[in-house]
Amino acid sequence: MKYSRLTKEQFEELHQEFINFLATQSITADEWANLKANKPELAETELDVFSDLIWEGVLNKAEYLEHISPQHMYLFKLGEENMQAIVLNLKNDVDITTTEGYNWLRENLMDDNVEFLQADKDYTEDKNLDKFKMIEQGAVITKGDLYRYFDKLIN
Repeated sequence: MKYSRLTKEQFEELHQEFINFLATQSITADEWANLKANKPELAETELDVFSDLIWEGVLNKAEYLEHISPQHMYLFKLGEENMQAIVLNLKNDVDITTTEGYNWLRENLMDDNVEFLQADKDYTEDKNLDKFKMIEQGAVITKGDLYRYFDKLIN
């Protein structure tokens, strides 16, 4: 398995897609029930393959990632050749994961306690796996509003 298995909730949300996936392999509902009962390791493999297919599709479409922690904001634009990063570091003890801390940041962007950094990061040979590892570490896929806002602000 290349990525991680979808959660039970994700499988429930993608129920119809999973049925279509099984149908492309000529697996009927009765055959699926039989697989689960009599060949659970094969059923597990099917779940893993489906999960990887879903992840691959999601990661191919992802354009921006964000990872926000109490004193840091990592914003990534996922380009074809590399990812561009904008990083905000707070040098004080304001926690930007709270409403109060985020409001402080919005009102004090040019404060000496706010540091902006920019960098490009090359992908490894597997661009989607790079994105996935960032998600596993806490990044979330976004529409890029924060990235574009800070890109305009500092460039």
